[in-house]
Amino acid sequence: MYDIAVIGAGPAGTTLARLLNEKYKILLIDKHNYGQSSPAHDRKCCGGLLAPDAQKLLSQFGLGLPKDILVSPQIFVVRTMDLKSGRERFYQRHYINLNREKLDAWLFSLTADAVSYLPDTLFKSCERKSDYVELELWSRGQSFKEKARVLVGADGARSRVRKVCFPHKNRQKLYFSLQEWFEVQKPAPYFSAVFDPAITDFYAWTIPKEEHLLVGAALERGSAIHAKFSLLKEKLEHYGYRLGRSVRKRGAFVQRPVSGRCLCGGGRHAALVGEAAGWISPSSAEGLSYAFKSALYLARALWQGLEGFHARYKKQCARLRRNILLKNLKSPFMYNYHLRNLILRTGIGHVELAGRGFDEHSK
Repeated sequence: MYDIAVIGAGPAGTTLARLLNEKYKILLIDKHNYGQSSPAHDRKCCGGLLAPDAQKLLSQFGLGLPKDILVSPQIFVVRTMDLKSGRERFYQRHYINLNREKLDAWLFSLTADAVSYLPDTLFKSCERKSDYVELELWSRGQSFKEKARVLVGADGARSRVRKVCFPHKNRQKLYFSLQEWFEVQKPAPYFSAVFDPAITDFYAWTIPKEEHLLVGAALERGSAIHAKFSLLKEKLEHYGYRLGRSVRKRGAFVQRPVSGRCLCGGGRHAALVGEAAGWISPSSAEGLSYAFKSALYLARALWQGLEGFHARYKKQCARLRRNILLKNLKSPFMYNYHLRNLILRTGIGHVELAGRGFDEHSK
């Protein structure tokens, strides 16, 4: 019997396990194997930029990034582009440019020796008992069971834990994030936030990664995803971007919490953290800071004991809920064509947009 079973060994899951491993017996489960030495680039579809809020949380944890995680160039500028009007503006913004796969592996290494770990394992379902949860898991063609007093879903946008444990709270607006890596001779040293209603009602982006340029977009689900992504690349080339040989293309679902109904922190025997709960920026899809914050808030609730943890976690998460609802109120200034172009034309509000709006895509 484990005290806590965590499904998902990404930033939220490993942060929670690290903060609680001295107090509880923890089982960490993931469909991948973060302990293997082979490259992990097939696992993530992420821009790999660390926003100031996420940087602040790492400093609060007393953590400093290893230098082998960082990639050049380090980014101090956001180029905001409206392809329909042709207007653009530059904003000052400091990101840490990094290798997301190496970040995840490092976060996992901080707790790997202190918890029980089941790699290459899928969570299928669970059954709530009187004082524990029985998990049904699947690995290497076999089904087996484990028991834990508390179940935590840290398994991302299409959370299986959320679907199984809270089917009545599964109202999510999902986009498909598609990214492609191109060889370039000299990538521009800035992150581009790209808006065009012909492509998406969310946004697209370009991010330099040493000798490569990453091109991505959060696209509404449907049969036109690849056609719209091709249109994005065509427009960027007409805009002056020189895309070389494609070396990698990845896709993943990303949640966009457009209302409070998209948010779910969990219940008595199960909790959700990170994107599984809906904790992700609705204006930019920045998720690392929310992953760290929600893991910290749940850890604080559990430090006081397993009994009644959910009520304490819900109280802690009230500030996350307010933050997301506030970002939704600000979204029209980014996603309404006329308001956005008024700002791009006049520069009014550029400090606010630079400071709070154009966060990085780091799902």
